[in-house]
Amino acid sequence: MFKLFGIIFLMLVALYLVLLIPSKAPDVPVLADKQPFVWNQDSVWESLEQEFIAAKQIDCLENISKIDTAIAAIHQFLNQIEQDTLPPEATQFALLERQFFQLGPQIGACEERLSAYMQLFSKIRRVVKRQSIHWDMKSGKARNTIYRLLYGGRAGIEELILQAKAENIPAMLIGNNEPSQTPSIDVLGVKVHSGDMLVSRGGAPTSALISRGNDYPGNFSHVSLIHVDENSGKASIVESWIEKGVFVNEFESYLNDKKLRMMILRPRANLPTLQKNPMLPHEAVDSAKRIVESKHIPYDFAMNYKDPSKQFCAEVVSSAYSNFGIDLWMGISSISSPGLARWLSMMGVEFFETHEPSDLEYDPQLTVVAEWRGLETLYQDHLDNAVIDIMLEGAEAGEGLPYNWYELPFGRLAKGYSMVLNWMGKEGPVPEGMSATTAMRVRKFIKTHHGFRDVLKEKVKAYEAENGYRPPYWDLVSLARKVKAEE
Repeated sequence: MFKLFGIIFLMLVALYLVLLIPSKAPDVPVLADKQPFVWNQDSVWESLEQEFIAAKQIDCLENISKIDTAIAAIHQFLNQIEQDTLPPEATQFALLERQFFQLGPQIGACEERLSAYMQLFSKIRRVVKRQSIHWDMKSGKARNTIYRLLYGGRAGIEELILQAKAENIPAMLIGNNEPSQTPSIDVLGVKVHSGDMLVSRGGAPTSALISRGNDYPGNFSHVSLIHVDENSGKASIVESWIEKGVFVNEFESYLNDKKLRMMILRPRANLPTLQKNPMLPHEAVDSAKRIVESKHIPYDFAMNYKDPSKQFCAEVVSSAYSNFGIDLWMGISSISSPGLARWLSMMGVEFFETHEPSDLEYDPQLTVVAEWRGLETLYQDHLDNAVIDIMLEGAEAGEGLPYNWYELPFGRLAKGYSMVLNWMGKEGPVPEGMSATTAMRVRKFIKTHHGFRDVLKEKVKAYEAENGYRPPYWDLVSLARKVKAEE
């Protein structure tokens, strides 16, 4: 009997050692031949913070007239821009950016005008996107200008939201009610149409990595398509999850899933293809829905948007519209930071010029219809972003993406079990198409991020107690850098 137990034990040890053999390292990634965007304006942000501190010492009523005059002047300036067709390098855009940011500290100290400031940003976004219709979105000048004004403008109002009382923060920011003839339903106070795109940000650390892991770090990690049945009026969502691949989700389930922010995009009604066929957006999503219901499409970890046999979330959208003659992402997303690309390659990514959810907002073919965010979810968003930004600094310095090597055999057993479940049409603990090693790297990454964020929260509490306000993002990143240094 003891001999039998000994043989079984030795066999298990041998199996463990075999399963412990490491996987082949991923190939060296072929990077996009571009440069990551860098603000390089730390002195400007610090100056704005000092202006905010000074403005807080003045009674809001004393400044309201001055603020209203400044807002009216920017509206007038935008009206002038609308009357012209400007190139992306036009000095008007740099002046517009400066005027909007310079007004921010006054709004922060007089949050009664926060709603008006947010509406001003909505108009800036509308005017800039209309101007971008005439730009070459593959050019660096065009990408930089639209990014500075749209991403930068959003960052500006969000700094103020995080300093404001909840009752002074509009939950929704209305954009353009772009005309559409496709079936529609009312959602959260907005009429959404079949073929609209829902861009959102999830609450997981991997969502933060997707949002920030780009030459133009962004706000969104997921995109999906809305389908509204023309007969029943029932709404559903066509999307792709790492755990499931492409599937049709119930609309209520989509809304109940944790999201830190959400935005609706809609194709412009005056696109030539839509003028010929106004129902095109509905036909695109309806076709995508029928394809998904007829066969299984796995998740595309490689992020190869040119191969529809597997699809990541953005590929669901681009593939659906491409089949009907509209090529989205006029400015292709790119990843050219070596450390970031190395980490992503360890997570299965093979293509570094691709379609990223955040960059869809900058496509001139699309209009922003509405945007939602809450105070506490926005705070979590910023915490997660700061942690990711500092972790990626480590990646650029050569840090790896480790996992507990001694757990690899158990991870491989979990992968084998998952493959059996996938064959039966079910989900397993390791997603289809993801290796055991990758799953363990992701698990360790999430655990590291959570621990990092917990310590950062304590630093933020101390900062608030000392200064009387939440740290703006540049200070949040500095605090995160201190946490990393003390690790």
